[in-house]
Amino acid sequence: MSETQGRTHFRTTFAVILVSVSSYALLQSLVLPVLPTIQHSLHTSQTTVTWVLTAYLLSASVATPIVGRIGDMVGKKKMLVAALGALAIGSLLAALASSIGVMIIARAVQGLGGGVLPLAFGIIRDEAPREKVGSSISIVAALLAVGSGAGIVLAGPLIGVLNFHWLFWIPAFVVAGAAIAAFFLVPESTTRGKGHVAVTPALLLSGWLIALIVALSEGQLWGWTSGRTLGLIAIGIVLFVVWIRVELRVEQPLIDMRMMRLPAVWTTNLVALLFGAGMYAAIGFLPAFLQTRSSAGYGFGASVTASGLFLLPMTVVMFFSGMLSAPLAARVGSKRVLLLGSLATVIPFAIFAFAHHQRWEIYIASALLGLGLGFAFAAMSNLIVESVPSTQVGVASGMNANIRTIGGSIGAAVMAVIVAQGASKSGLPTDAGYRNGFAFLMVATIFATLACLLIPQTQQDETELLSSRHVIEHGESAVVAGAGLVDAES
Repeated sequence: MSETQGRTHFRTTFAVILVSVSSYALLQSLVLPVLPTIQHSLHTSQTTVTWVLTAYLLSASVATPIVGRIGDMVGKKKMLVAALGALAIGSLLAALASSIGVMIIARAVQGLGGGVLPLAFGIIRDEAPREKVGSSISIVAALLAVGSGAGIVLAGPLIGVLNFHWLFWIPAFVVAGAAIAAFFLVPESTTRGKGHVAVTPALLLSGWLIALIVALSEGQLWGWTSGRTLGLIAIGIVLFVVWIRVELRVEQPLIDMRMMRLPAVWTTNLVALLFGAGMYAAIGFLPAFLQTRSSAGYGFGASVTASGLFLLPMTVVMFFSGMLSAPLAARVGSKRVLLLGSLATVIPFAIFAFAHHQRWEIYIASALLGLGLGFAFAAMSNLIVESVPSTQVGVASGMNANIRTIGGSIGAAVMAVIVAQGASKSGLPTDAGYRNGFAFLMVATIFATLACLLIPQTQQDETELLSSRHVIEHGESAVVAGAGLVDAES
């Protein structure tokens, strides 16, 4: 196959990947602004409707690393089609749901599609021309981040014109088309990991993730000192320790702990944990903040649609900064791009905390948040892919995505506690509560910035930087040689 034909073939594969990742990302956040609508339409309680989010989160957290690992071993294309199929079936079931029970089950099925993300990165690593790997990963990572914000922007107009069922009908058709396209157009990877999926580590991984995320998701409702919350946290910690010990001893680990101990991997995962705390908590709490009537001392009384428009600058800037991440990383390295993204994200959280009474302040903060998130998401994904063998890209990317999710759960839980402190008699949070909550997210992002300094240069970064230096030095040598030749002729 010629180079041109190969690139044309990858463009087709890449188009399928973009549609797949975009659909998954949108389904993460489309329901956030419309939970009250779903609660009213399905005649359920506020407590129960939160499981529309929790079920998706739990399912995706368990499925993402496991599906990524299976894809590394049996074929990424096969598992991509399977993950898209689960996403399509879950979306169809949610679109048809007439009860909260069916909706929760549908969201759990949708969560199985979380494997799309690590599989996408693995396929890019296997199929893209070497010079296109970095830019392709950056675009996919940018779309993932954009989808998280775009869902909030699009939800309002969709339910204004149609109803909440269409938040699932449209993705169902798109994802089904992507699954068919993946089956016929995406080549099966020839790069395979050895071994099989170890059942015991998979069960332990599922156990500690479920225990931890349920505790963090429901702790505000149950009480952080309640027996259920503390018991689940304790179970999660115990299962986590046992999981680590088992993974170190089994012949074929689900997740290779030696890989997780690589300096570039564990430090990037630490940044992902802290960054996730800031991003997901912000996206979760900003709509409620913006929709509060200004008579409360804050907020703008925005509708669901208007609150989404406040975040439109974030979505637009996030996409373009994600696109710029790869060429910038080629010049300065992915580590420095991640550091730049972290620094840029500190500023909007400071604005949200201390200067949030004017509309223009929110728009500026939204745009700056998009700038930082776009750089950071793309750089984190590149750092992971650059740092691990091609046979472990799926599981490594899956764990990085999971760690961001766990960070988001922790950040949202802490934010909920802070915002709820000093609430009015009506239960409405105070301006001080939101101020302290956003200040906490600012501190988390500052720590993420400091954690960036611990990340070593990856081998690919060093190669690209040395190559650039060689070009410069070669050019200087040519100038010197040319000057010497002129002197000799004189």
